[in-house]
Amino acid sequence: MEEIKKIIIENKKWILLVISFVLFIAIVEDLFENEIYLFDNQIYFYISKLISDSFTMVFKIITNIGSAPVVIGLCVLAYLIFENKNYGKYMTINLVFIFLLNQLLKNLFDRPRPQSFRIVEASGYSFPSGHSMVSMAFYGFIIYLIYKNVKNQYLKWGLCIGLSLLILLIGVSRIYLGVHYASDVAAGFCLSMSYLVLYTNLIGKKVKN
Repeated sequence: MEEIKKIIIENKKWILLVISFVLFIAIVEDLFENEIYLFDNQIYFYISKLISDSFTMVFKIITNIGSAPVVIGLCVLAYLIFENKNYGKYMTINLVFIFLLNQLLKNLFDRPRPQSFRIVEASGYSFPSGHSMVSMAFYGFIIYLIYKNVKNQYLKWGLCIGLSLLILLIGVSRIYLGVHYASDVAAGFCLSMSYLVLYTNLIGKKVKN
């Protein structure tokens, strides 16, 4: 048992990669077999109960935190404020990679966006959610940088938990605002998590203090 526990701990990031990718493939399979809509409808049924003017205002703000102007602005800010310029450099490379991957997949799957319950307008295809993929990869990478470089444990875990909640809420905001199905968001999170494991493993040593 101890040996198994040791193997799991030593390979936890690769286990996370595999689990995330398998979940993504499972969602894709259900999408192709038209079995995903029950899941989508159930999730939207619960989220739709939150709809109000106050929540709409909040979720519009949250969804914008995962938008291109904000994440690009944060990349520029990282170049300006951090002495280690690799932070800004690899944040930018990360953002470009995940954006290109998302656009490739959107055009591959060619899934139309929801039409009947939109609160805001959005263009392009629906699967997988771009906001979800970008927020998981971009803010997930920031979580990685914080975890590796921040020494104060209270600050480290406070920031990591806060950003994790932000990622989740950005995904929820896309469903709430009616521009994505729940499966778009779940697939975006899962694939982006797998990607993030590979990316951080590739450049990890270059972004340490």
